[in-house]
Amino acid sequence: MEIEGGEVPKLEGYVDWRKGPVDKSRQGGLLAAVFVLVAEVFENLAFLANASNLVTYFHQYMHFPLAKSANTVTNFMGTSFLLPLLGGYLSDAFMPTFVTVIAFAGIELVGMVLLTIQAHYPSLKPETCDMKELQAGICEQAHGAEAGMLYIGLYLVALGVGGLKGSLPVHGAEQFDENETKERRLRSNFFNWFLFSMCVGSLLAVTFVVWVQDNKGWQWGFSISTVSVLLTLFAFVGGTTVYRNKIPQGSPLTRIAQVFVAAMYKRRIVMSQLHDGNDMDDVRERERSAMETADPLLHTVQFRFLDKASIPDPSCSSARGQESPWRLCSVTQVEEVKIMLRVVPIFASTIMMNCCLAQLQTFSVEQATTMDTTIKNFKVPAASLPSIPVICMIILIPIYDQAFVPIARRITGKETGITHLQRVGVGLLLSILSMAVAALVETKRKNVARNHGLLDSAGPLPITFLWVGLQYLFLGLADMFTLAGLMEFFYTEAPSGMRSLATALSWASISMGYYLSSVLVSIVNTITSRIGNGVGWLAGNNLNRNYLDRFYWLLCVLSALNFIHYLMWSIWFRYKNQPN
Repeated sequence: MEIEGGEVPKLEGYVDWRKGPVDKSRQGGLLAAVFVLVAEVFENLAFLANASNLVTYFHQYMHFPLAKSANTVTNFMGTSFLLPLLGGYLSDAFMPTFVTVIAFAGIELVGMVLLTIQAHYPSLKPETCDMKELQAGICEQAHGAEAGMLYIGLYLVALGVGGLKGSLPVHGAEQFDENETKERRLRSNFFNWFLFSMCVGSLLAVTFVVWVQDNKGWQWGFSISTVSVLLTLFAFVGGTTVYRNKIPQGSPLTRIAQVFVAAMYKRRIVMSQLHDGNDMDDVRERERSAMETADPLLHTVQFRFLDKASIPDPSCSSARGQESPWRLCSVTQVEEVKIMLRVVPIFASTIMMNCCLAQLQTFSVEQATTMDTTIKNFKVPAASLPSIPVICMIILIPIYDQAFVPIARRITGKETGITHLQRVGVGLLLSILSMAVAALVETKRKNVARNHGLLDSAGPLPITFLWVGLQYLFLGLADMFTLAGLMEFFYTEAPSGMRSLATALSWASISMGYYLSSVLVSIVNTITSRIGNGVGWLAGNNLNRNYLDRFYWLLCVLSALNFIHYLMWSIWFRYKNQPN
């Protein structure tokens, strides 16, 4: 591929910061990835510092009812994790991931500033209320300009976070050449260490920043997040001269649409000539240079109806002797679409686990606020509970990456030790266990409230909050296996020109999980209010009178059914360029 001046870059499809050829000895590799990892620490600190404790902010300061507070958080989180699809699309189609990261970090910064200003000035918030008034539901909720400023700031942050998460991990992965075995292994290590960086940022967020929010004021908590976004920019820009920047290859959605349109147009063509993948070689030769990709793909027999898109039709030829790209596609282009179709069921199978994960930012935090959160005279903020799985992950990720993977690699012969789908499957099993544990712990908590006559008390119950830490531990371990496994799976399997968009599916799965959580809460409340005493399982502001334990058991059953669904699709799945 030629670039400015007619020179050929030393690494095809990539340029340096001056848009010149990439020197592999000076650009890319571990050094470039380190800047991305450091930037991720600050990025996740800024995001998680608020996400882990926002339900308390909405309930106690904006006076939203408990269920509305939980749904507002899950909607915000869901949007934040859905928008990486936008960031991924822009990176694949129009601008390098380097530019995408800087642009969306600026957007997040504006949103953080708005939230900081609102938290600082009392006139921009509802009047204060005590806990008894909140439980009675008589406090005035944020509305009008107050609510408008809140939601504008909140969703500017969501947009910025989405763009960053859709481009930052991909930019790091692009620093490694997949055509070299050593760099492929380093790329696999990178995804594990990217998750490690997320955990370091999370730990700082749910300990130090949450303590500041609860003890010094939310204006200081939001201020720390604002500074953290600035540090994200500084850390990322610091690696400018050593980055390999991938050249966008055009809209992946256009390429996908062309295959479907061409296949539909030729739906009546007989496919007898497609019995052997070798028969498609002449079709590949006819592809125009603009449609070529860096990684030609083998013909597969799945989704055979799409193969019609690559069959020439003389009646469609133009005056120049060349068919329209909406009438004739290459085998490689068709296989790219097949790959994206194959990963969709895997993506869908992980949504339920992320629905369980959504409880960590909502109901699990509210559980902890009703319990004894002191450890040797030190009061631990309830929103710091996620530090339990985060600390475990910080310890276990290096062990997994440096000990387990090399041993498994020698046993299985696979570069990643175990397959990506096996890793995701372990995470799904752990999510089932976590919901069963959560249900049992909630039953124990309510029994303590009932036995001590404290069902209607606003004070803490005589039971330590560390019991709730068990569900955080299992869900955190589930996330360790699933998230990094999914990111590497989508990046590795995706076609070269669709990797940012495909990798964003790992975040979109989290998004769908948060939205599913909101929908399930609404459905459960609606149905149980009709068959019960007029009040849903999760409708009241008094958690001691709700039936959160039953909701957790429902999630446990749904997760088990989802795992069976995942097993079916993982057996059916065919990896890229795997022989038929």
